[in-house]
Amino acid sequence: MKVFWINFKSLYLCTCERDRSRPGSYLVFIELIMTSKEILEKIAPAVEGLGVFLVDVTVSADNDIEVVIESKEGTVTMEDCVAVDKAFHEIWNQDEEDYALTVSSAGLDRPFKVLEQYRKAIGQKVEARIKGGRKFVAELLDADAESITLRYRAKVAVEGKKKKEEKEITETIPMLEVNSVTYYISLD
Repeated sequence: MKVFWINFKSLYLCTCERDRSRPGSYLVFIELIMTSKEILEKIAPAVEGLGVFLVDVTVSADNDIEVVIESKEGTVTMEDCVAVDKAFHEIWNQDEEDYALTVSSAGLDRPFKVLEQYRKAIGQKVEARIKGGRKFVAELLDADAESITLRYRAKVAVEGKKKKEEKEITETIPMLEVNSVTYYISLD
């Protein structure tokens, strides 16, 4: 018989198994669980000085850890990923924690997750998906924790005219209404 329980305050998984060599006895195995929050808190200061910032950290049930980074300027290089990998291994001993680590860039096609990505993209063309189904290509003019400001061209109804006219629109959209924003990739 195996019994599992998780203590969320201390973040450990306990497993009990009946000790077959001693009737009436149980063996208790305690396994520390690494969490995304714990990793973010410990690795952020080490990564800060490497010229990159953290976008996301995910931890699977098998302790497969993916750390997603973005360069403060330019693009993420292999050297950036290696430096973050090294910083991670300096904090956590892989033999003791028993984890598999992958460090990757956020990628141009992935939606922005953190404010630093929005700020880095100011002045760039982005594809925005807004709640309610709106989707359009625009220039990102500004971003803060509450909203983003976009400039785009759209056909709008003009009073006294039958045909819609194309106009340049600047719109500030609350972050709560934003489904996703990605870099706009054009093959032109």
